[in-house]
Amino acid sequence: MDRYAGFDEFVQARGAALSRTAFLLTGSHHLAEDLLQQALAKTAVHWPRVSKGGNPEGYVRRAMINERTSWWRRRKVIEVPAVDEALGREQGPDQAESVVRRLAVLHALATLAPRQRAAVVLRYFEDLTEPQIAEELGCSVGTVKSQLHDAMNRLRAVAPAMLAEGALK
Repeated sequence: MDRYAGFDEFVQARGAALSRTAFLLTGSHHLAEDLLQQALAKTAVHWPRVSKGGNPEGYVRRAMINERTSWWRRRKVIEVPAVDEALGREQGPDQAESVVRRLAVLHALATLAPRQRAAVVLRYFEDLTEPQIAEELGCSVGTVKSQLHDAMNRLRAVAPAMLAEGALK
């Protein structure tokens, strides 16, 4: 029996969603690719156990959050994501407004601490409930609520217009 049975199918089925989460956690497509690759490599090592656990996507998200936090701890420089080339490729009638909105979201997310950013991404972009976020982050529901509360206060201070427009609820 192949120890990696089902891993390729999982990556093909959920890779795009996991890539989006990685992008929101890092603010850069290049860093997101690195983050996702490292998380998938760690997942592959433990695939027999992870696949039997019933929530491999949660395992990969948790690995990405932990790895992103490790990067943040090692690097004490404040990261401000540069304009990514892919942001300008969106098709639509008002491409400039869409790019400006995306940049505002990325800039606002970059001002948050890693756990706050992870909580916001999981809640508002991945649409997880507070108990699901608590499970992903390995903390209590109360901690998730306080992280979200503090993050939203920070976002209101940094980008009040974005919150008024509904970019973040």
